[in-house]
Amino acid sequence: MNLLEAMTAFVRVAELDSYTRAAESLDLSRTRVSRLVMQLEAHLGVRLIQRSTRRLHLTEVGERYLARAQGILQALEEAETEVVQGASEIRGRLRVNGPMSFGTRHLAPLVVRFMVEQPALEVRLDLNDRRVDLLEEGYDLAIRIGELPDSSLVARRLTRCRLLLCASPSYLVKHGEPKNLEALAEHRCLRYRTGGSTDWQLGGHRLAVQGPLDSNNGDVLTLAAEAGLGIAHQPSFLITESIRSGRLVPLLTEEAPVNLGIHGVFPARHHLPAKIELFLDFLAEAWGDPPAWERDMGLSQITQQ
Repeated sequence: MNLLEAMTAFVRVAELDSYTRAAESLDLSRTRVSRLVMQLEAHLGVRLIQRSTRRLHLTEVGERYLARAQGILQALEEAETEVVQGASEIRGRLRVNGPMSFGTRHLAPLVVRFMVEQPALEVRLDLNDRRVDLLEEGYDLAIRIGELPDSSLVARRLTRCRLLLCASPSYLVKHGEPKNLEALAEHRCLRYRTGGSTDWQLGGHRLAVQGPLDSNNGDVLTLAAEAGLGIAHQPSFLITESIRSGRLVPLLTEEAPVNLGIHGVFPARHHLPAKIELFLDFLAEAWGDPPAWERDMGLSQITQQ
C-alpha cells in the first residue's frame, strides 16, 4: 500500500462526502479509491468511515485522523511548492475551469502558450458557463467574469472588460441611433438571459428592454446584431473583431462605462501553489488592463469604474 496515496484518497472522500466524487477529483476509479481507504483502515487497525446506504459518517477517530492527514498533505504541498519555486519548471497537474465564449477566445490560447513555456506541466481545461464547485469537482482554479458571490474562495482580479451597446450599420440606417439610454425602450434589443432575467444594467439602472431574441449565449446575440436584428449589450471580448471590421458600431460610448471584473478564483490555502500563482501572473500580464482585446477600439482612454 502507498500510504500517501491512501491518505489522499481518505481525505478526498471525507471532504467530498462521496467515493464517486473523490474518485473523479483524483482521476481514479471508485473501486480503487474504496480499496485505498480500506487498506488505510487495515494499516491503522481502526475504522475511519462508517458506511451506510445514504451517506458516509466519519468515526470519532476518523475525525481526528482527518485533521492530522489534512495538515500532513498541506505541509507536503507547501514543501513541494518551495522546491518548485526555486526550479526552472513547474510540474504537476493544473485543473482550470472557465466560461465558454471567453475561454475559447482569450483563455485557451494562453493555456497553450503557458504549457509551451512549462513543458512538465499537465493541464485539464474545462470550458462551460455553469458555475462549478471548485472543491467538489476538483478544480485548482476558475476564471469568472462579473460579480462574485460571497464564498470561501479567494479571488484575484486579473483584468476587466467593458459592456458595450452595439448595432450593425444596416440596423442604424433602418431604425436610427438611440440618443440616450431612455431611447432604448423604443428599439429592438437583443437580450442576454441569465438567472431568468433579460434586463440590462445601464447607467446604474435596470432597464427592461424588449426585442425579437433572447439567448443565454453571447455569440448568438453577436451574430443576430451583425445581421441587423437589433441592438446588443455585449462584453467587449465578444465583439472586438466585429467592431474593428465595421460589422458592428458601438453606441452611446459617452455614457458612464459598465465594467465587469475578470477574476481568478481558487480555494483558500495557507500557501498558494506555485503553478497557480505563476499561471495567474501569466494571465494578468498577457491580458493587461485595459485588456488587450479593447486596444485599438477607441475605448482604452475612457475612465474605468
